[in-house]
Amino acid sequence: MLRLHPSAFLLAAQLAQLALYAFLADNGAAHALLTTFSMLLLVLVVRVVIDSPGHSTLAWGLALPAAALALLSLLLPLPALMGVYALMGAALYLYAAGSLIVYMLSDETVTTDELYAIGAAFTLLAWGFAYAYQVCQVWLPGSFTSLTEPARALSFLDFLFLSFHNLVSAGLADLLPGSGWARVLIMLEQFAGVLYVAVVISRLVGLTVRRRAHPRY
Repeated sequence: MLRLHPSAFLLAAQLAQLALYAFLADNGAAHALLTTFSMLLLVLVVRVVIDSPGHSTLAWGLALPAAALALLSLLLPLPALMGVYALMGAALYLYAAGSLIVYMLSDETVTTDELYAIGAAFTLLAWGFAYAYQVCQVWLPGSFTSLTEPARALSFLDFLFLSFHNLVSAGLADLLPGSGWARVLIMLEQFAGVLYVAVVISRLVGLTVRRRAHPRY
C-alpha cells in the first residue's frame, strides 16, 4: 500500500498528528511523543518526494539534520535549536509540496494516488508555512501575538491553525502579525493557496470530467 499510494499514508499521518496535537498540546510531558511523531512524518515526506519528480538526496539532506535537531531539542530546549529545526522543516515540507504539485501537473490522466496527493500537498503547504511562521517568531520575537491571550507563548499548533486559515484565505484566525516579515509570509501563503486551487485542483477536476465525457482519454 505504501509503495502504491505513499501520499495516502502521508495524508493519514498528518491528520493523525492533528489529533495528537488536539489531545496532547496542553500536556508538557507529551512533548517527546509529539517530537517522535514529527520525526516519523519527516520519513514519510521523504518517501513521497522519492516517488515524485523531486530529488531524494535533497530531501534526505533536509530531513536528517531536522531529525537530529528534533532529538537534540528534547535534551536542550533552546529557542535557537527550535528555530533551525523549524527552518529545516519549512524547507523540506515546502519542497515536498512543490514536488507533489509537479507530479500532479505532469500527467494527463488522474490516478488514485494523485487524488490522495491533492490532500497531501495541501497539508504539506500548511505545515511548511507553519514552520516558517515559527522561524519568524523565534528569530524576530513578537512577530505574532495572540489576540485573546497576548502574554501567552505561541505553540506550533497555533502557527498550524494560522497556516490553515491563510491557505484557504479564511483570515488571520486569532493571531496578529506584528512584523513586516510576518505579514509577507502571510501574503505569500494566501497567494499560494489561491494558486493551488486555481491551477492544481481545477486542472485535476477538469481532467476527471474530460475522461468521463470522452472515455478514450
